Order: sequence, then structure tokens, then C-alpha cells
Amino acid sequence: MAVPAFCTVRKAQTPPRGAGFSLPLDFGICLATAPGQPAPTALVRTLELMLRIIERPRPCTYLPSEKAALELCLTPSLSPCEYGELLRRGYRRFGWQLFRPACPRCSACRSLRIASADFKLSASERRVMRLNQDVRCELAPASVTREHVDLYNRYHAFMHRHRGWDWQTHNRSSYHQSFVSGPPGIGWEWRYSLDGRLIGVSLMDKAPRAISLVYFFYDPDWRPHSPGTFSVLNQLLYAQRNNIDYSYLGYWVQNCQSLNYKSRFSPHELLDEHVGLAQEPVWRAQLR
Repeated sequence: MAVPAFCTVRKAQTPPRGAGFSLPLDFGICLATAPGQPAPTALVRTLELMLRIIERPRPCTYLPSEKAALELCLTPSLSPCEYGELLRRGYRRFGWQLFRPACPRCSACRSLRIASADFKLSASERRVMRLNQDVRCELAPASVTREHVDLYNRYHAFMHRHRGWDWQTHNRSSYHQSFVSGPPGIGWEWRYSLDGRLIGVSLMDKAPRAISLVYFFYDPDWRPHSPGTFSVLNQLLYAQRNNIDYSYLGYWVQNCQSLNYKSRFSPHELLDEHVGLAQEPVWRAQLR
């Protein structure tokens, strides 16, 4: 394996707030090669092509007393099978970018997943499903229309007022870069509509034995019907119906309101630590 090359990257796409991470535009060390250890067969090609970047530490968006940093990976090619192996090791994806936490002193971000075989709706979850029984759910490859962009911007304007999120908008081009671009066959979306009107979009990734819940935005008028819970449940039930082993919900942080809701979905598993690509990850079941 060649000696890693170092450089500074000055530009990267800015992901949406609420996605479980916050990515600034300035990075530090850039590793042109992966660590010189043997890797699982499915990851050999990914390792050969992957550009790994370690972000400079910065104030954490979710735990203000902590310093945060990300490991960002860029790859020109990625198969669904390879992506499934990266999901097992705690990586997430937006566009062509893969990432996971690499914080200097904090390990509060825990990757969380649901085993389809163990999942059962609770009484309150069944009520949410009944409350939204008239919502039409359509699964299709990720796409962008004026409706998508308008709904995304309306949702973020609401969250800016309601929770103080940073002001953020998309046009068709930037939306495509964040949510539609990427390796073929991986990016999908759930379109939720009511009376012929788009009221929510949930971005979802597919791998051979897993799905990853990427991001969700919705019409603020739908909020009284628990759209976030409904969207998660819809995808968990989809995985169960289609014999998909796991649903990855992203990062759970116990002391962060935007991320701690994920532990309500039980039983779930948490990743012990973000191990190297040559190591086997350990997931531990959490009791209800």
C-alpha cells in the first residue's frame, strides 16, 4: 500500500440540519489511501478508490460542550454490496460522500439499527399508522422536481422558526447534488401524498440486506399527525415485508433532542464503536 498523500480540501457540499451531522467547508488531513491492512473482499475495490478526509475539530452542533469531527470518504464507484458493508461499520451517505464521526474526545454518536425479524408495532405506533391511513406511500428512485424543492424549503423555514435551525434552502441543482446524485441503484425515496398533494419525502438507501433511512422532510401542516414516526414505521414495515435484515436509522445521541427519538423504536441495536474497514463491527441488542 502506498504512503498516504496529504492535502487540504476547501469545498464540500453542506448537508441538511437534522441529518445527524453537520459538515463545514474546510477540512484538514486528506488520506489518498486507506490503512495498510487486509480488508474484507467486498471492500477491496472501494478501498482502492476511496479518498478519506479527516475534518478539523469544530464546535459540535448537537452537544455544544464537545468538539466534533467527521471522517469523510469520497469514491467514484460503489456497489450496493460494498455500501452494505460500510453501513455495518457506521457510515452514512449523502450524494457521493460517505461519512461517520471521528470526534477527538467524544463517542456520544452511536449508530442505531433495527432487526426486521424482531420488530413489532407498539400500541402507540399502531395508532400513528391508523391516523395516517389515508396517506398514499409510493417508493421510487430518488428524483427532484419543483414540488420536492418547494416542500424542502418550506420545511426548513418552519424548523428555522420552530427550533432555531440555521437558515438553509435548496434549488433544483443543489437538491440533486445532495439527495439524487450518487452510486446507481442505491438512492430511493418514499413520496407521501394526500388528496393528490405531496406532503412528505423520505430519502432511503438500499443495500442487499439493509435499508438506510437517510433524511425526511414534510409539510408543516402534517405535523399534528406525527409524520416523522409514521415515515420511520413505514420503512421498518417495508423492510420486514421484503425480508430485509436491518434498517439503519443513523446516529443516536442520548442528550440531543433532534436525535434521541430514535431509541423509541425497539428493540434496536447499537454499534459498539466505529471500527476500521479490516475489522468486524460489533452490534449489541438493547432491551425494550
